[in-house]
Amino acid sequence: MHSIIQPNSWVALKLPSGVTKVIQIAPNTTISLGKYGAFPSNLVIGRPYHLTFELQDKAADEDFSRLRVVPASELHAEAIAEEEAAEGSTPTAAVNDSIISARDGEEFSLVDDKGNVVARSNREIIDDNAAQKLTQDEIEELKREGNNAGKDVIAKLLLSHTAIEQKTSFSLAKYKLLKTKKYIRRFQVLPIDVASFAQWQLEERDANKIMDMRAEMIGLVGCWGNVHYGGEEQMLADPNVTTHQGADALVPVNKDLLSGRYLVVDDTCGLLVAALAERMGILYPEEEDEQKAGEANGESAEQEPEPKQEQEPETTKTNDDINMTDAATTEPASTPNKQRNKPKRANHGKPRPSDFAVPFSQTNTITVVHSASQPNLSLLNYWNFDIAAPNHPPHPLLNHLLNLSWLQLLKPELDTTYSTPPPTASPEVLESWKPSRRGNFHRKRRRYARIRHIVDATRAGGFQGLICASSMDPISIVKHTLPLLAGGAPVAIYSPFIEPLAALADCFSVPRRTAWTSGAATEIEGKTLEELEYWEGNERFPLNPTLLQGVSIQTSRARRWQVLPQRTHPLMTERGGADGYVFTAWRARPAEGRIEARGKFKRGAPGGKKVMTLRTEGGERSSTPTAGETPAADEGVEADAAAAAKRKRTDALSTLDTEGAVAEAAAVEVDAEEEITSPTKKRKVVPEEL
Repeated sequence: MHSIIQPNSWVALKLPSGVTKVIQIAPNTTISLGKYGAFPSNLVIGRPYHLTFELQDKAADEDFSRLRVVPASELHAEAIAEEEAAEGSTPTAAVNDSIISARDGEEFSLVDDKGNVVARSNREIIDDNAAQKLTQDEIEELKREGNNAGKDVIAKLLLSHTAIEQKTSFSLAKYKLLKTKKYIRRFQVLPIDVASFAQWQLEERDANKIMDMRAEMIGLVGCWGNVHYGGEEQMLADPNVTTHQGADALVPVNKDLLSGRYLVVDDTCGLLVAALAERMGILYPEEEDEQKAGEANGESAEQEPEPKQEQEPETTKTNDDINMTDAATTEPASTPNKQRNKPKRANHGKPRPSDFAVPFSQTNTITVVHSASQPNLSLLNYWNFDIAAPNHPPHPLLNHLLNLSWLQLLKPELDTTYSTPPPTASPEVLESWKPSRRGNFHRKRRRYARIRHIVDATRAGGFQGLICASSMDPISIVKHTLPLLAGGAPVAIYSPFIEPLAALADCFSVPRRTAWTSGAATEIEGKTLEELEYWEGNERFPLNPTLLQGVSIQTSRARRWQVLPQRTHPLMTERGGADGYVFTAWRARPAEGRIEARGKFKRGAPGGKKVMTLRTEGGERSSTPTAGETPAADEGVEADAAAAAKRKRTDALSTLDTEGAVAEAAAVEVDAEEEITSPTKKRKVVPEEL
């Protein structure tokens, strides 16, 4: 989030009427605010955000309105005056002001002994239209004159109201606020953040486009998804491949470098991606990058396109790799010598990487899985990022946003872009081609390298979270994405309706998990843990119920309230729509094999130990005391000694003992337990013979 309004940036203009207008501040244009007027865009470029501007009257020699920054003392003049009056008033004056005396010709419904008004009669109803002397034509004439940014119109309306003295303080403040919103020519410039943009999209645009996703739901999804900054940017080294090398020259995926990655399914046109990128610190470009992009746009707008020039394509030889320009420029012979002999600018930037150089970071990334040829992330344009732009200016999302289709994730061999080998050509053959064909050759190789890296890195797994906001069935999404999550990774799925999330939560319920572990699913017998993670499921068990823990469904909605003396209530004009629900859980890794823990607590002294007998599938048996217990005192000494003797005999058994040796050890264990005498156990007393 920046503090200065940059050229070509999207901002929110908050008008006095309460309406928010989202526009792009393009240089050398005129911004219209409807009935409030218009002003040049250059007057706000380079100014700080959160300032309130006032449209001044047009000067005699100018055809546009200039802007004036309204100071805070003027904006809050009434509140400051009330506070100063309250501080300067004496207690006696306050008591006298509380006593309201009846005037001549005024009726009251209830007055106490001291003359205080308990309830005012509303027999006399004031008609605002009849009490206002100014006609509509006179008001329109005052508006056309445009004196003092509309403040003169408000002052004359208040002076022309014949019943202004009969209004209560609350009614007078409400009347003045209403006229100020209608006639004052002011606006406030606010930056575009995710919360304010979501509110604007809900109230003034199409709420279905973002699945009725409110700011509260955006906060819940980001919080329960544990979305945060994932570390500094780490790029793979450039392989510097030559044009005759194929897929064997690709840089393999290094799993040790993959960290801080989140898997996302977004059907909100990019709002969810923007919310996650804002939390990860990759949504807003740096000010230096914005200035460079603005300067580049300004230069391209000011300079006229140069005519093309016929010349041989430029080549740059670096490590036996020929990087060709995608297109050559030609210039007709009729071009003046001044333009033809224009010196070329020196390229002081970094050399262009080879075709197989991976332009994506290995950390702090967002991987979007979509069902079309390109993901629908159109709302990211409000943050100056266009995913379809081939030559995009510098932006953090360029190196941190990856996308692939469901086909590339599930069956990449069926995707032609992934499975088709990249084209190769020798430098001699490449020089003989036309510039357009040579440009297509390099683009195909770069596209193959990008898609190959994205698909391989995604299928490698290890993601730190799964965030979804999609109209697809959440069960089908979780079935194919859970194996890609690391152990303990959070899962946060948003849906405007609770029914799909309830069906998903039922797949991981306790009864299903109990039936799964007891062997009710006969299809899983003999399968490994990796095969169970990718298990397709059946009608009874759509998913493996042991893959998620802590399943819950949550919702939250912040409502606005009007809080005034004796009139506190929620705002009835607030927009309705779906509240939205969030499914939350954590990825679990089932243990290898079955482990059972059984134990018998030996009742004795307060420091008695609990002996646990562990049995595994391998047949090993051991008896160990629970950690943290203290030695038995006095009466429990015999129990401790017997338990220690039993433990020594059990540990002495070799792992290669036969089943008979194990059975013998079990018999010895039972005999040792019978020899233990508990001080609290009742004993049978036999009377001595007389």
